[in-house]
Amino acid sequence: GLVIDGRTLEYVLHDSVQNIFLELTEKCRAVVCCQATPLQKSVLVKLVRSKLKAMTLAVGDGANDVSMIQVADTGVGISGQEGMQAVMASDFAISQFRHLRKLLLVHGHWCYTRLTNMVLYYFYKNVTYVNLLFWYQFFCGFSGTSMTDYWILILFNLLFTSVPPIIYGVLDKDVSAEILMQLPQLYTMSQ
Repeated sequence: GLVIDGRTLEYVLHDSVQNIFLELTEKCRAVVCCQATPLQKSVLVKLVRSKLKAMTLAVGDGANDVSMIQVADTGVGISGQEGMQAVMASDFAISQFRHLRKLLLVHGHWCYTRLTNMVLYYFYKNVTYVNLLFWYQFFCGFSGTSMTDYWILILFNLLFTSVPPIIYGVLDKDVSAEILMQLPQLYTMSQ
């Protein structure tokens, strides 16, 4: 890992040294910046996103972390002694830093698998409906007549786009939370 204080960070963020700093950070597993100004934090996250094309996660607990959280791809706010500004600006909120592991490894994995399966579900649902319309046009001689009434289309979309996602979103857990916490390697498999 690499730990940088605010004064060093100010020097590193100059244009002449940025590329060297980014090469160094690529070789590190984690980079921790302490005693940095809010502007330095957000500039560092922007730099990593634009130059390294990396997905960024910013974690903060106070008002001085808001700009960094907003610039990052995913922002996590920790509610605590410094107020709720970071929580209000973040995508996810946790009560303590130690909950970050469960948020990433368990809920991140579940959310990813649910989203990918739901995208496939919506794709196949729409392909099915459009396929019916396509073959119906051969039957009706390409006259453009509607195959179904509008209320049937509304009912079809209501049933097939609301009920299954709710059931799937609540009940689907491909791997238990305990196994996901014990085997962090499963997180990298889903990337």
